[in-house]
Amino acid sequence: MPTIRDLVAAIRDREGVQAVVVLGRDGLVIDGQGESGVDTEHVAAHVPPVLIAADELGLSSQAGALQTAVLEHERGYAIVSAVSMDAVLLVLASPTVNLAQLLYELRRNRANIASLV
Repeated sequence: MPTIRDLVAAIRDREGVQAVVVLGRDGLVIDGQGESGVDTEHVAAHVPPVLIAADELGLSSQAGALQTAVLEHERGYAIVSAVSMDAVLLVLASPTVNLAQLLYELRRNRANIASLV
């Protein structure tokens, strides 16, 4: 059976993926890998406020809790995916990533990812 480390490595190995972090909703890193220069703990610490704001937006608009958020920045993407009540997956990707395929794979494997955390 694959481990959380295997999951992180498999996503990290995708072309265009710069970092993958599994973290608790408190922002503490459970596991993570990134290119040199990416401080996974520092990046993870910024995720909880995004989760809170996205959940509040979803609830106030009656759309429900956050499943996945895609943030497009000048030089890449940040994908935040709530995989369980306790864990979040953060993927940082370059602008060249096949975003549609990556999002599809994350959504398709959400239950498998949740079972590992």
